[in-house]
Amino acid sequence: MCRLIQKVKVISKNKKADQQKELSKHDIQSKVKDIKIKNSILKRKDKKKNTAITTNTKTLPQFKMKRRTTITTTAAPYKLPIICDVDTLRTLIRKKTEVRVVDVRRIEDYKKGHIPTAVSLPLAVLLSNDSPEQIVKLLESLGISDKMPVVVYDDTFGALAARVAWTFQYVGHENTSLLEMTYTNWKNLGLEIEKRNNKFPKTTHSLQLNKSIYADAIYVESIQNNPDKIIIDSRERLNFLTEHIPSAKNIPYTMLGNDNHILRPVDEIKRFVQNRGIPPDSEIITYCGSVGTLSGLAFYALKLAGIKNVKLYSKSFKDWKSLGKPKIEFKDANYWDLSAE
Repeated sequence: MCRLIQKVKVISKNKKADQQKELSKHDIQSKVKDIKIKNSILKRKDKKKNTAITTNTKTLPQFKMKRRTTITTTAAPYKLPIICDVDTLRTLIRKKTEVRVVDVRRIEDYKKGHIPTAVSLPLAVLLSNDSPEQIVKLLESLGISDKMPVVVYDDTFGALAARVAWTFQYVGHENTSLLEMTYTNWKNLGLEIEKRNNKFPKTTHSLQLNKSIYADAIYVESIQNNPDKIIIDSRERLNFLTEHIPSAKNIPYTMLGNDNHILRPVDEIKRFVQNRGIPPDSEIITYCGSVGTLSGLAFYALKLAGIKNVKLYSKSFKDWKSLGKPKIEFKDANYWDLSAE
């Protein structure tokens, strides 16, 4: 009986062992199956991923945009004519175009009202030291760079503005223009004005003397007998008749403008030139009484009329006389000579 019980126990033990083996085998098979399933899923994912990458790689050239070349440029500065009309200046100011408006009246007048964005540069300040180097410093202090458009105006029929504009051009700021009218004309039209004191960041400006528009006493004396070079005295007729530089012709500044504009229409100025027998291809040197204001206006009038080669004798007749240069005098010049027309 005991042996039978022991045998049964052994059989049960063996069976249990077999069952455990079967379970272990099943577990292993299940794990292996799970691993295979996971691997299969991973393979499918990898395959899908690889397919997507391959597809994207293949289709990429079809959708690839051409690389844009970014060119950093700034708009070319507006090139001003000799005379700037009101509509042009107002448009430049309204569109906030980089333009510098220069008011050459007294500072007291500037503070009472001026054209919007204008900076103040009284003629007296410029003439206090008009060396080229100092003029460049003034340009820099007003925030004027080399190519910036500059429009100059005054309230003295354009004469003061002309002297300042010519000075700017002499030191190399070519893009300078005269406003077609005075400040009073501007104001009488009901156009915009302001009272704030405008300041702009300091800039740098190069110095490039334009000697083609400059004349001194030595040069004027050297060309007096040259028929291709003509001297124009822009003072009033009576002053010219009283005394003037030999061989000079007279175009009084009073003839150059009218009530509404600092300069007459081009055709009228051309008529003044033709009446004096001045060929348009001549070289002309203008002068006036002292600092080149009236003759500065004549300088721009002649330019406007198409005379390309015009020079300004900026120190004018006062300098000529102080140097003891020869002059023609009419002691009895106490009449009005309408031949100036």
